[in-house]
Amino acid sequence: MQVDKQSKPYFVLYEENWVHEKDFHQHERAQLVYVLEGFQNIHVHDNVYLVPKNHVIWVPPNLTHKTITSSKTIKIMTLFFKLKDDRESFYNQVRVFSSPTVLSEMLFYAEKWSMSMHETREEYYFLKAILYELPHFWNNAIKLSLPAAKDPKIMALTNYLQKNYDRKIPYNIIADEHSMSQRTMERLFKKDLGITVSKYIQILRIIKSLEFLSSSNFSIQQISDLVGYQSAQAFSNSFLQIMHYSPQLFRKNTL
Repeated sequence: MQVDKQSKPYFVLYEENWVHEKDFHQHERAQLVYVLEGFQNIHVHDNVYLVPKNHVIWVPPNLTHKTITSSKTIKIMTLFFKLKDDRESFYNQVRVFSSPTVLSEMLFYAEKWSMSMHETREEYYFLKAILYELPHFWNNAIKLSLPAAKDPKIMALTNYLQKNYDRKIPYNIIADEHSMSQRTMERLFKKDLGITVSKYIQILRIIKSLEFLSSSNFSIQQISDLVGYQSAQAFSNSFLQIMHYSPQLFRKNTL
């Protein structure tokens, strides 16, 4: 689909088995990408953004970008918007945040217009409402994100961690599987991402736990097991350290 050749000011593209574009590209429209399944690494100029499941990324118009993934299964929804020149400053910056329930539901509803070339008033005003509410969603969203790697060695390592976040694997084994010493792994990881391996795993586990807390009936103990903690107390302590409130309070305010 040629993005900038569409006559509609706003349109939807849902991809069940999405295949990423290998080359950098740009278009005059802004886009909102919602990840339904898998992890996305989105390169925008010299920056790389990791967008996990149930998160969105806002990419302003005319920015050179490309999207890659290491996930076997990937499902994304992209909304494209033709913006006015006098838009708010919010729309001129890349934004990554956890999609609140109301935004997720709106995006699910918008799927019915995917690839539609015929515009209706309902579609126009519904997508316009999403666009105009984005600053509000951003201000009230959980802004918990992970840095994405630029070094190919560290990119391979983060891909491995994303697939094995629920396992307790000794760091020396992880380093050995990636043909480096543990010391070298820690040094290169911190240099590329700005955080330690242990902090990366901690944030990754908390992000995954948010998915279970928001959309399942699993107990706190079950969720702690699913995301790799040895006890519910250890999980709750880690959650509190990152989120500054308990998983029980998060669930109470979300469901």
